[in-house]
Amino acid sequence: MEKSRIYHIVEWGVALTAGVYLIWRLVTYDDYLTLGNTLCSMGVAQWLALALCIALMPLNMALEAWRWKTLLPMPWSNAHRQVYYSKLAGLVTPWRLGEYPARGVLLAEMQDSNKALWPRILSMGAVGSATMTAAIVVAGLLSLCLLGITDHLGTIDHDRLAMQAYIFIVCAVSVVMAVALALAPRLLRRWAAVSRRLIALSFWQSLVRLFCWCIQLGLVLYALGAYQSFVTALQLPVYYLFVTITPNVPIVEAGVRGVWAIAVFGSLNAGLAGVLLWAVNTLLPCLVWLFIRK
Repeated sequence: MEKSRIYHIVEWGVALTAGVYLIWRLVTYDDYLTLGNTLCSMGVAQWLALALCIALMPLNMALEAWRWKTLLPMPWSNAHRQVYYSKLAGLVTPWRLGEYPARGVLLAEMQDSNKALWPRILSMGAVGSATMTAAIVVAGLLSLCLLGITDHLGTIDHDRLAMQAYIFIVCAVSVVMAVALALAPRLLRRWAAVSRRLIALSFWQSLVRLFCWCIQLGLVLYALGAYQSFVTALQLPVYYLFVTITPNVPIVEAGVRGVWAIAVFGSLNAGLAGVLLWAVNTLLPCLVWLFIRK
């Protein structure tokens, strides 16, 4: 009971900290005028696209719950609660490192007598994070190849040398990640049963979730008038590649997403789309957790 009480305190401490951060972000956001003008200029089709993007948020979260349930078998309801709650923890930790431990907090509240639980949670969390990153990198690099590396990347065109150096770094990270995933069954066998089949399944699930992200971003770009052509569709995975590989902390995450959106899609409205999608897939799940906690 004492451990359960501690986990309960940690759970609400993270929630309150994230709530304060979200309020601060909303109060200090300095571009509400541009946002308001852009929304007022949207037509019916654009509003429907934005509404569809918001409607896809629960699907996005359900896909993550599906990934988490595959890695660590549990009831669907528990997986959903943990995924929504982890969004709060991701806000207040660098590189969202707190997401999987936060899921463990909720799981440990119910199974605190199992001493092997935490090593298993962290091991499966590492696998889930690695497969999601691998899916983003593979899709992003493939899109870059189809785009001709830098020929269709908005305002990035003027600095090919820097972009090529960035691609080299991404490739190096990809090799390291591939080696780590290949060795994961052996490295983690002391704490969790990780098989190559499980890694492959988690990778394909990650690709499905990335596809959902791309649809959402495409809808927001269309709603804000920043979706230009088929080339934009190929740029969507590239955007997520840059956002994922670029080091950032929660306090500037929305800004980083906006800057990369402008760089990749070459439009100021694309920057607004990046920030708006961050609110849909991060702010809304944080608010929803308050209603689905029980």
